[in-house]
Amino acid sequence: MGVTKVKDPKEKGEKKSPVKKKEVVKEKKVKKAIEGVRGIVRIAEMDLDGNKKLRSSLLGIKGIGKTLANNITVCSGIDPEAYLGSLSEEQIKKLEDIIKNPSKYGIPRYMLNRRKDPTTGEDLHLTSSQLRFTVKSDIDFMRKIRCYKGVRHELGLPVRGQRTRTSFRGGRAVGVAKKKEMRKEARKEAPKSTGTTATKAAPAKPEKK
Repeated sequence: MGVTKVKDPKEKGEKKSPVKKKEVVKEKKVKKAIEGVRGIVRIAEMDLDGNKKLRSSLLGIKGIGKTLANNITVCSGIDPEAYLGSLSEEQIKKLEDIIKNPSKYGIPRYMLNRRKDPTTGEDLHLTSSQLRFTVKSDIDFMRKIRCYKGVRHELGLPVRGQRTRTSFRGGRAVGVAKKKEMRKEARKEAPKSTGTTATKAAPAKPEKK
């Protein structure tokens, strides 16, 4: 025989309190300010993070990549592991001069982004606002003379010979989705079927003379 437990009437009225889940509080990571290091440093019209190391902080400038940033640090003679905010004003001025005139400090020609400028014929390296302005002016000039690249820019199509059958379609429906939409439109346009079927009148036969 099994033993049956007798429940107290008080226990029946009481409801079990729901188990509360542990609340996980996400703490925001706050960068600790390093002593003697400035938070923001302005180089080549850009506000760079002073808490980053020199080599990685130069990548924040538009027009400077990894190889050029590495060469700039070598030409400047500054330790690449040093924080940007810890540099003196003379060192920052030297960095700006190298960025503006890289060929003067022995940086190879193939690293520059404006070789044989059409107006001056010099090898230049453009950054930040100068780079944006020159790219825009070049595109406007091509559109003005109506060359192939200019027409493609005007139409919003790829310029460098990419295929346009599947890519650059501009958000239009492709394949099956397009067919489904066509079927839905055809169903809406079709007249609703009625109970009585309409009989077509037979064409009148010509009378024989």
